[in-house]
Amino acid sequence: MSYLYVNESGALIYIEQGYFIVKHLDSSITKIPQETLDSIILAGNVSMTTPCVRECLIKGIPVSYYSQNGAYFGRLDTTKHVKIDRQRQQFHATEDKRFCLEMTKKVIEAKINNQLVVIKRYTRGLDETEKEVKQIKIAREKIESCSDIETIMGYEGIAAKSYFKAISTVIHDEFRFDGRSKQPPKDPFNAMISYGYTILFHEIYGEIENRGLCPYAGFMHKDKENHAALASDLIEEWRAPIVDSVVLSLIQGNEISYDNFNMDFENGGVYMDSTARKKFINKLESKMRSEMSYLRQVSYRMSFRKAVWYQVGELVKAIEGNDTSLYNPVVIR
Repeated sequence: MSYLYVNESGALIYIEQGYFIVKHLDSSITKIPQETLDSIILAGNVSMTTPCVRECLIKGIPVSYYSQNGAYFGRLDTTKHVKIDRQRQQFHATEDKRFCLEMTKKVIEAKINNQLVVIKRYTRGLDETEKEVKQIKIAREKIESCSDIETIMGYEGIAAKSYFKAISTVIHDEFRFDGRSKQPPKDPFNAMISYGYTILFHEIYGEIENRGLCPYAGFMHKDKENHAALASDLIEEWRAPIVDSVVLSLIQGNEISYDNFNMDFENGGVYMDSTARKKFINKLESKMRSEMSYLRQVSYRMSFRKAVWYQVGELVKAIEGNDTSLYNPVVIR
């Protein structure tokens, strides 16, 4: 199956003889058979013809719209996947304190574990990260005895701060950063992870809708206006294994340059240029298509993308069974 990313302003997407066709500014074209296309992601001033939009709605192919800098605008999608009975069960589960607490513990413990593995991979036990690794482990150990979600999220914040400090210590000097920053990102590292998190977040959002759930009713993140809390919940276990790993691979492999980033002097943000976005998207897509065997309940290998989708299905089982033991977060090794 295919994901179509178009970030070339002025490009046109239309449909012809069973193909989605992208016409680029230089008049070259890219063709994708319509039966293989899962999703379309557009960044910048990209146009779609009305017949193309209609075909996406008929086939249930979501179209996500972003600015050139990675800000999310919205999504074109059908409502054919809505399952009201399943959503009623979901709302009941998200109001069940026991269910929410148990799910939060599972997900945050897995997230912190995955951060520790990523640090180990990219720092190779360097002494300068020893203090941060110790703090992360202490935060992880505290979670099991927590009796409320707010305390768990406090330890998650402590772990995250130490995690990013450890990462900054070992990457190339020009990409070092002073903690996590967003809206806007203040440096190239944060520009990349923010862009990656946004793309992954909305892929999870789409699969949540495909399963008939409501993206806005979560068990861990608090309700906020226009905030897809459930997508925020489910992205947590995937941040380090997918997006952070892609960014670190780009930096450590010298695949991206500091010169590929621009400063927005109006808001003080730093953003990738078109070359950097293309490199990043290609790397992220390669990661999503690569196979892994980290799901405890699955005996065979599957791509990261299918694993992300699989986990949404596992959450459905936990909700319908009112049983958190049916959901096992991804834990990398």
